[in-house]
Amino acid sequence: MQDLQTLRAFVTVAREGSVSRAAERLHLTQPAVSLKLKQFQASLGLALFQRRPQGLELTADGRALLPAAEKALAAMAAFEQNARALHSTLRGRLKIGTIVDPEFIRLGAFLRRLVERAPQLETELHHGMSGTVLEWVRRGELDVGFFLAPPGEGPGDPEIAHCELTHFDYHVIAPAGWGSRLAGADWPRLATLPWITTPENSAHYRLLHGVLDPLSIVPNGVAQVDQEACMLDLVRAGVGLSLARDALAMAERQERGLVVAEGVRLPCALSFVWRRDRGEEAVIAEALEVLTGVWGALPP
Repeated sequence: MQDLQTLRAFVTVAREGSVSRAAERLHLTQPAVSLKLKQFQASLGLALFQRRPQGLELTADGRALLPAAEKALAAMAAFEQNARALHSTLRGRLKIGTIVDPEFIRLGAFLRRLVERAPQLETELHHGMSGTVLEWVRRGELDVGFFLAPPGEGPGDPEIAHCELTHFDYHVIAPAGWGSRLAGADWPRLATLPWITTPENSAHYRLLHGVLDPLSIVPNGVAQVDQEACMLDLVRAGVGLSLARDALAMAERQERGLVVAEGVRLPCALSFVWRRDRGEEAVIAEALEVLTGVWGALPP
């Protein structure tokens, strides 16, 4: 087994054709390089160089061994580079709270870029309602998560930091054929119609009650669900009204004939949340940088 310094001496002399020039490149003395070559050839039982007027020249055996020596040095250099990279590679586990559907929060693009930038980082996804994700983040059960609230409002908790990613609107949607029941209806009138309601930790609940509570009005709830897909199914089945994100509301009106209340909308913002006292942690800082790159964070 030859040591790397001896292999480097052999390869460098072969490239330079001179012990003196090789010694200069290797920051060694000429006698040291000459000794390494002598020991190298003796250990192999081969003559690797022959002297010429212009310097040293590889023998046939030397030419045959040179590619293998160069490959060994390159492999060792790659090994050392990978080892050094591990010192700066982000590792660990990032627990992420997701809401609504993956396409809306651009989950695929987020995770793809995160894996590209930090291949040693594991991700763990937990799906829930907006308020549930916030509570998981607050308790430290999740590192980061997505959250819905009116623009500029955020989580309303000094312990939680947030970054708004995009703004959109919620619309009131109703079963097909309910156009006359919604025509010209204001919130007091809409509240008397049958509603598909949601638990208190959902964004739908907070948005709807943010409008109705100041009017001292309670929606006429006939069913409660905790998943957006169930809401849409019940509206399609003619059970009652619900809130739907603008893209969903327009798609349901066009494809299934659902009714969208005209002139009624609730502004909302999608945010990314994390505990303020953990903002300097490497995995959270990396996640925030990647996500804002995917979305382009809104100005404060």
